[in-house]
Amino acid sequence: MTRWLAVGAGGFVGATFRWLVAGGVQRLFPEAGFPWGTFAVNALGCLALGFLAELAELRGVLGVEGRLFLLVGVLGGFTTFSTFGWETVSLLRDGSPGLAAGNAAGQVLVGLAGIWLGMRLAHLA
Repeated sequence: MTRWLAVGAGGFVGATFRWLVAGGVQRLFPEAGFPWGTFAVNALGCLALGFLAELAELRGVLGVEGRLFLLVGVLGGFTTFSTFGWETVSLLRDGSPGLAAGNAAGQVLVGLAGIWLGMRLAHLA
């Protein structure tokens, strides 16, 4: 039950933070026609996951419940690949295949780069 609550509480925190960050970023570019809020959240979430997961492995700083809360709950609730899929398909549906392709390719490449960079940063911490 403790693990279940750790994931659920973390998910609440992550989803709330996602809503705040994505909305804030999107308000910076209201006429862009591109889902910059989701893009920013996915990039930040991948960076944070890479850093924290690698740091936990290297230094053993998180126990099981800590990993479940932070990595599965908070960061799982924060990153938004389901929203990414919806927005990409919506761009296609709305006749913007270039933006859809840019969104899909950009999010995957930036996400993978964020994981790699986060892992490297963990080695410096």
